[in-house]
Amino acid sequence: MIRTHQLAYAYPGTTPIEFPNIDVPQGSVVLLSGPSGCGKSTWLGLVAGLVPSTHGTLEVAGQSLDALRGANADAWRARTIGFLPQKLHLSAALNVTRNLALAQWAAGKAEDHSAIQKALEALDVAALGQRMPSQLSGGQAQRVALARAVLLQPQIILADEPTASLDDAAADAAVTLLLETAQRLGATLVIATHDQRIAPRIPSGPDGNPGYVALRLNRSAGTP
Repeated sequence: MIRTHQLAYAYPGTTPIEFPNIDVPQGSVVLLSGPSGCGKSTWLGLVAGLVPSTHGTLEVAGQSLDALRGANADAWRARTIGFLPQKLHLSAALNVTRNLALAQWAAGKAEDHSAIQKALEALDVAALGQRMPSQLSGGQAQRVALARAVLLQPQIILADEPTASLDDAAADAAVTLLLETAQRLGATLVIATHDQRIAPRIPSGPDGNPGYVALRLNRSAGTP
C-alpha cells in the first residue's frame, strides 16, 4: 500500500515539487511517468525512505514515513523495499551468490544460502551462482539484480526504467518478469518509466479496466 497526501519536496534553492495524491492497495501496479526532471527519482526516494519529505504525509506498507529517520529508516527499508535501479550496481568483485549475500548483510541478517538459492531459482538463474557479473548477459544480470531486490521478500518493489535500451522482445520479457515476481510475493510494484511500450504489456483487470494505477508527474524544470 502506498498513500500520499499533499506530498512535496524542495531541493535547496528550488520551489517545491508537489506530487499528486495517491492511495493504492497492496499488490497494485503503479506506472510512474513524466518528462525528465519532473521528480520521478525524487518520488521513488521518498517512497523508499531515502529522502525526507518537506510537506504532506506519506504512508508505505502501513508505515508512516514522516518521522522515520536514521537506523530505523534503514531497518524498515531493508525489510520492506526491493529496489531495481536502472544501473544494476552488481559488485564486480563478487560472484552472483555473494552479491545476494551482500544484500542480506546490508539488512543486518545472517547469510542464508537456502534463501539465496530459492531467489535465484525463482528467477531461473540458479545455475549462475558462481559467475561474476562480467560473465552475465544483460538479461541475466537483470534477473540477478531482481533476485537480489526481492531476496528479503519486500512488500514494495521499485523499478527505475527497467526497459531502458531494451529491444521489444527484451522489454516484454522484463515487464513479464517484474509482474510475475510481484504477484508471487503479493508486492506492490512501481515502475518509473518513459517507455510507452510498458502500459500495453500489463494485463487488464477482470473488469476490463487497466491493470495499473497511472501516476504522471508534470513538473519539467529545476529539479534533479
